[in-house]
Amino acid sequence: MKYNFDKIINRRGTNSYKWDIISEDNVIPMWVADMDFATAPAIIEALQKRVSHGIFGYTLVPDSYYQSITNWFRTRHNWNIQKDWIIYTSGVIPAISCSIKALTTPGEKVLVQTPVYNCFYSSIKNQGCEVLENKLIREGNTYIIDFDDFEKKCSDEKTTVFLLCNPHNPAGRVWSKDELEKLNTICLRHGVKVISDEIHGELIMPGYTFIPFASVSEACAENSIILNSPTKAFNIAGLQIANIICKDSERRRKIDRYINIYEVCDVNPFGVLALEAAYNNSADWLDQLILYIADNYKYLVDFFKQKLPNIEVLKLEGTYLAWIDITATNLSSEEAYNKLLQGKVMLNNGTLYGETSGEGYLRLNLACPRQTLKEGLKRIVSALK
Repeated sequence: MKYNFDKIINRRGTNSYKWDIISEDNVIPMWVADMDFATAPAIIEALQKRVSHGIFGYTLVPDSYYQSITNWFRTRHNWNIQKDWIIYTSGVIPAISCSIKALTTPGEKVLVQTPVYNCFYSSIKNQGCEVLENKLIREGNTYIIDFDDFEKKCSDEKTTVFLLCNPHNPAGRVWSKDELEKLNTICLRHGVKVISDEIHGELIMPGYTFIPFASVSEACAENSIILNSPTKAFNIAGLQIANIICKDSERRRKIDRYINIYEVCDVNPFGVLALEAAYNNSADWLDQLILYIADNYKYLVDFFKQKLPNIEVLKLEGTYLAWIDITATNLSSEEAYNKLLQGKVMLNNGTLYGETSGEGYLRLNLACPRQTLKEGLKRIVSALK
């Protein structure tokens, strides 16, 4: 490989949320979704050049920023975006909150597919709306959509928004074109708008294809708001940059209003430059990263088959977050989480992603050097045995 993803970088003592929030000594953190790899060299070089200037005032977002986004999605994902569809903001979570606020009134329901990213719940509730669950169906070592239940939930007159996770965190699904189109057809039938969180859209395992929701059809584009960012794929979450892509001008006007009301309308110069360097000059780094994570996933699956065959790792199509079924241990997610923490390794408790749909599961972050993964897995075996 051209890039060294095996390199161990000590993050302790750097005010790392992932590594320094843990009070216990010598715990390996395999929980929150950031990576333990240095970001792409082109990004580092762009930031170093900017730092050498020595002045870090308010920044304008240049045309080159929009060009890098439109070029990336056209060439990488066959999705043609126009510049005026793009609203920049500081993160996907603020974008979710502002989009929900723009499309709903308090007391309405927002539909989600559980188990699902935990911040979905707070973003919905913080806007005065109710969370409505369409539980995914476990089928073998993956999940499928319960379309009958989805239609039933959409038909509720109080349901006005469907908050989609594409690719799905933590289930690891990369939704197909047919699945996305069917979801939109049902939403259109019942007047439900779609907000699609696509922050993990670049982290797709070999053999699968990410399809932006709005690229499926004109109907999907007209009925959706897309939220994306390079921060997960290029490990630049701390630079806080994200985009809202919305074709409908009136809906876009409402969202932009709340972006300003919530005061998340300004971004920093480092986020702008990092996005450009990621999309313009770092595709080869991303391609090699994906292969490394895919090998980590294979190592994880093989390791558990040998050492803990009663624990099942679900199929990973996208993201770097493995979803692990621990029901055969007869431990609750909370009990397993605490045992692992005592064993000096930290995963995510599955109930974060749904009190019932996440029970019996743990989420494990694979985006680390192989040596770190191996040590973490040894600790998991020791703790659970």
